[in-house]
Amino acid sequence: MCGLSRDQTFTQVSHFTLAAYSDTGLFKHLIFLLILCLYVLIIVSNLLLIVVICMNRSLHEPTTALFPLLLIQVLTDVHTISTEFCFLQIYCIYTYATIEFFCLAVMSYDRYLAICCPLQYNVHMTSKKVALLIALTWLIPLITVVVIVMLTVTLPLCGNVIYKVYCGNWAIAKLACVNTRVNNIFGLLYMFVSVVLPLILILFTYMRILKICFSGCKQTRQKALSTCSPHLASLINFFFGCCFQIVQSRFDMSSVPNIVNILLSLYFLTCQPLFTPVLYGLKMSKIFTICKRLLCGLNK
Repeated sequence: MCGLSRDQTFTQVSHFTLAAYSDTGLFKHLIFLLILCLYVLIIVSNLLLIVVICMNRSLHEPTTALFPLLLIQVLTDVHTISTEFCFLQIYCIYTYATIEFFCLAVMSYDRYLAICCPLQYNVHMTSKKVALLIALTWLIPLITVVVIVMLTVTLPLCGNVIYKVYCGNWAIAKLACVNTRVNNIFGLLYMFVSVVLPLILILFTYMRILKICFSGCKQTRQKALSTCSPHLASLINFFFGCCFQIVQSRFDMSSVPNIVNILLSLYFLTCQPLFTPVLYGLKMSKIFTICKRLLCGLNK
């Protein structure tokens, strides 16, 4: 027990308290309705796009991992979550974030081939290669996040209060009574694999795309911009949200107002699922036209 650092004792934690929630009084029902409307809007907008294009890799969003808990916590006076559900929520959210980054990287590679090597596109992007990219996009996050979560599950904890509105891996690791150097190293490796590597690939592909655009005619630049702008906007939006999550989990944010912390921590889990179908639906003319026809047909 020489490794213990807080009161030299630890307890078996059965639940965690989400301390970021505050007493909203009579406004809790209004907040509940607003969150419920946002949840329904996200589900409907994504389902509409799925119906139109059958399946889209960028639509695997974690709304079910977050919104039901938010709705329950807003209405209750005691903001607790069981240990099992807390770790399940961490697994779902972290897996979503990693898969989303991998999807954005694969999409940037696809755009690179389509713009820089249009005549060899079918040679490079074969059905076997597509299947391999999809498998890696899912398998790598599913496996790496299991390791990260299991390392945290085994930690002896000296507390159960998390200053967030949902569970976070490093927020729980900070409650440990023992040295968390191994968790920290694996956490940094996970961040490198899930964020830095995909970002390097995305930056490399867009540097090549920009080189082709500036060396081509005006029509080529316009076509490339039209093709890449939804992906770039989605990437910037998601990257901003993830950056704040990393900063919030790793550094002291006590000087930032609580409401700002809450809103920014929810940003990449709420805005991205809503932002993606709206952006692709409006920017991609074919998708927008089919959506318009579908909605007009339902109104008749």
